[in-house]
Amino acid sequence: MFSTGQWVFAIFFVVVFTVAIIFSYKKDKKLHIKHYKGAKWVLAGFILFIILLFIIKQLVKS
Repeated sequence: MFSTGQWVFAIFFVVVFTVAIIFSYKKDKKLHIKHYKGAKWVLAGFILFIILLFIIKQLVKS
């Protein structure tokens, strides 16, 4: 299905990408805390909204 070279590239890409994301997040952590204080509440609202949609769908379906 995949050659050895493709597997090596995929593993290398995932490792490097993960390290880059972690490094970038640590570098910008103070700015994130300062500018995105209420972001967790927005995320909680979206998740609650999606759950509510699934509940309404199940109630209407039955």
